[in-house]
Amino acid sequence: MDTIERIKEQIAENNILLYMKGSPKLPSCGFSSQASQALMACGEKFAFVDILQNPDIRSELPKYADWPTFPQLWVDGELVGGCDIIMEMYQQGELQTLIKEAAAKQVSE
Repeated sequence: MDTIERIKEQIAENNILLYMKGSPKLPSCGFSSQASQALMACGEKFAFVDILQNPDIRSELPKYADWPTFPQLWVDGELVGGCDIIMEMYQQGELQTLIKEAAAKQVSE
Protein backbone atom coordinates (compact mmCIF):
# COMPACT_ATOMS: atom_id res chain seq x y z
CA MET A 1 0.00 0.00 0.00
CA ASP A 2 1.45 3.36 -0.93
CA THR A 3 1.51 6.34 1.41
CA ILE A 4 -1.48 8.15 -0.12
CA GLU A 5 -3.56 4.97 0.15
CA ARG A 6 -2.54 4.66 3.80
CA ILE A 7 -3.51 8.29 4.46
CA LYS A 8 -6.90 7.78 2.78
CA GLU A 9 -7.48 4.64 4.83
CA GLN A 10 -6.58 6.40 8.11
CA ILE A 11 -8.94 9.27 7.31
CA ALA A 12 -11.73 6.88 6.31
CA GLU A 13 -11.35 4.70 9.42
CA ASN A 14 -11.26 7.54 11.97
CA ASN A 15 -14.06 10.10 12.26
CA ILE A 16 -11.76 12.35 14.29
CA LEU A 17 -8.10 12.22 13.32
CA LEU A 18 -5.24 14.54 14.22
CA TYR A 19 -1.97 14.41 12.29
CA MET A 20 0.53 15.90 14.71
CA LYS A 21 4.13 15.99 15.89
CA GLY A 22 4.37 13.64 18.85
CA SER A 23 1.33 12.35 20.74
CA PRO A 24 -1.46 14.11 22.66
CA LYS A 25 0.26 13.22 25.95
CA LEU A 26 3.76 14.06 24.68
CA PRO A 27 3.46 16.60 21.86
CA SER A 28 6.70 17.56 20.12
CA CYS A 29 5.71 21.08 19.10
CA GLY A 30 3.67 23.92 20.55
CA PHE A 31 1.10 23.92 17.76
CA SER A 32 0.47 20.18 18.09
CA SER A 33 0.22 20.67 21.86
CA GLN A 34 -2.43 23.39 21.54
CA ALA A 35 -4.43 21.43 18.97
CA SER A 36 -4.45 18.20 20.98
CA GLN A 37 -5.31 20.09 24.21
CA ALA A 38 -8.33 21.67 22.51
CA LEU A 39 -9.42 18.28 21.16
CA MET A 40 -8.99 16.58 24.55
CA ALA A 41 -11.03 19.38 26.14
CA CYS A 42 -13.93 18.40 23.86
CA GLY A 43 -14.15 15.17 25.85
CA GLU A 44 -14.32 12.69 22.97
CA LYS A 45 -11.86 10.04 21.87
CA PHE A 46 -9.85 10.84 18.78
CA ALA A 47 -7.17 9.10 16.76
CA PHE A 48 -3.79 10.62 16.03
CA VAL A 49 -0.81 9.91 13.80
CA ASP A 50 2.65 11.02 14.91
CA ILE A 51 4.18 12.34 11.70
CA LEU A 52 7.65 12.31 13.26
CA GLN A 53 7.38 8.50 13.37
CA ASN A 54 5.97 8.43 9.82
CA PRO A 55 8.23 10.54 7.57
CA ASP A 56 6.44 9.25 4.45
CA ILE A 57 3.12 10.63 5.72
CA ARG A 58 4.87 13.83 6.80
CA SER A 59 6.07 14.39 3.24
CA GLU A 60 2.95 13.20 1.35
CA LEU A 61 0.05 14.52 3.46
CA PRO A 62 0.61 18.24 2.74
CA LYS A 63 0.36 17.49 -1.00
CA TYR A 64 -2.71 15.28 -0.58
CA ALA A 65 -4.46 17.73 1.76
CA ASP A 66 -3.26 20.86 -0.06
CA TRP A 67 -2.36 22.12 3.42
CA PRO A 68 1.34 22.78 4.09
CA THR A 69 1.60 22.59 7.88
CA PHE A 70 0.97 20.35 10.88
CA PRO A 71 -1.06 19.66 12.93
CA GLN A 72 -3.95 18.79 10.63
CA LEU A 73 -7.38 17.92 12.02
CA TRP A 74 -9.63 15.71 9.90
CA VAL A 75 -13.28 15.20 10.88
CA ASP A 76 -15.66 12.97 8.93
CA GLY A 77 -13.17 12.72 6.08
CA GLU A 78 -12.82 16.48 5.70
CA LEU A 79 -9.79 18.61 6.54
CA VAL A 80 -10.84 21.09 9.23
CA GLY A 81 -7.50 22.89 9.35
CA GLY A 82 -4.45 23.53 11.48
CA CYS A 83 -3.73 24.95 14.90
CA ASP A 84 -5.05 28.49 14.34
CA ILE A 85 -8.36 27.26 12.92
CA ILE A 86 -8.71 24.60 15.65
CA MET A 87 -8.10 27.16 18.41
CA GLU A 88 -10.43 29.72 16.87
CA MET A 89 -13.20 27.13 16.51
CA TYR A 90 -12.62 25.95 20.07
CA GLN A 91 -12.87 29.49 21.48
CA GLN A 92 -16.13 30.04 19.58
CA GLY A 93 -17.59 26.72 20.73
CA GLU A 94 -17.72 25.36 17.16
CA LEU A 95 -15.07 22.68 17.67
CA GLN A 96 -16.93 21.10 20.61
CA THR A 97 -20.11 20.81 18.50
CA LEU A 98 -18.24 19.40 15.49
CA ILE A 99 -16.36 16.83 17.60
CA LYS A 100 -19.45 15.75 19.58
CA GLU A 101 -21.44 15.26 16.35
CA ALA A 102 -18.60 13.27 14.72
CA ALA A 103 -18.23 11.10 17.83
CA ALA A 104 -21.98 10.47 17.94
CA LYS A 105 -21.90 9.40 14.25
CA GLN A 106 -19.07 6.99 14.98
CA VAL A 107 -21.09 5.39 17.80
CA SER A 108 -24.18 4.99 15.61
CA GLU A 109 -22.27 3.46 12.67
